[in-house]
Parts: sequence; C-alpha cells; structure tokens
Amino acid sequence: MERQTDHTEEKNFHYTPWVVGLTIAINLLVLILFLMPEVERFSHLDLTFLPMMNAIFNSFTTVFLAAALFFIKQKNIAMHRRFIYAAFGSTSLFLVTYLTYHSLAESTSYGGTGMIAAVYYFILITHIILAAVIVPLALISFFRGISMKVEKHRKIARWTMPLWLYVSITGVIIYLMISPYY
Repeated sequence: MERQTDHTEEKNFHYTPWVVGLTIAINLLVLILFLMPEVERFSHLDLTFLPMMNAIFNSFTTVFLAAALFFIKQKNIAMHRRFIYAAFGSTSLFLVTYLTYHSLAESTSYGGTGMIAAVYYFILITHIILAAVIVPLALISFFRGISMKVEKHRKIARWTMPLWLYVSITGVIIYLMISPYY
C-alpha cells in the first residue's frame, strides 16, 4: 500500500517550474558568457584541455543515449532509465566544463576556409540552436519518464532522443574540426 502512495505522489509531481527555471537559467548563462567581454585576469591559465573534455563528455552522452534507446526498444525500462541518468550525468559534466572554459578562456576562431568552413558553420549553428531547444525537451522527457507518464513521455521522447543525439554527436564533430586552432 505504501508503494502505491509513493507512486501516486510521483505522478502528481509538478515539474513545470523546474523545467522552465532550468531552461531559462542554462540558456541565459550560456548567452551571457557569449556576450560577456573577454576576461584578462585568467589568461595565464592553460584551459585548452577543457574543449577535449567537452568532446569526451559529449561522446559519453552519445553512447549512453544509444544504449538507452537500445534498452527501451528491448522494453528493459530499468536499463533504459540507468542510461538516461548516465546521459544526464555526462551532459551535466559537459555543461560544467563548457561554462568554465567559455567564462575563463579566450574564444577560438575556426580557421578553415571554403566549403569546409561552410560545413563547419552549418554544423555549429544547428548544434547551438538545437542545444538550446534540447534543454526543455530533455527535462520534460525526463520528468515525464520518472513520473511514469508513459504516453506523454513517449510522445516527446520521439523528438528528444534524435535531437539530443544530434547535439551530442555534432558537439564532438565541432571539437574535431576546431581543435587544430586551439
């Protein structure tokens, strides 16, 4: 009987304020970092390892999402859930290293030219836009999943999973393309 009550309380959890608050906070913080003037006082720190860490965390996120997708197709909810938690963990670590790097280090410009530059900027722009979009989608999917709102979770997860995979994969591609210029 106690389990039923706990499950009912989970279903009635109001996650909307969390989704809205985290979405605004994360996207606003990233925007502020890009609009903020360069910081001179930390120029002596060598933070060039952080972009590689970002790519590593994005790689882990990709693997975790692919595993979560595999397990949900097998109807193994427990393993699906574990890999989604892992994806959120690696994405959170990415966010910490990303924000740290962009708040303390100088921006790096892409040095390629011609068609490869066009490809780079296309990937970069779509990555940035979808990274902002994925924040609320992933949070809504997550909260609907842990609240066992299965049908609502499925409806949004159909969009969230491919977009989140795209963002995590293109994050690695962007790193590989710009890494010679660090």
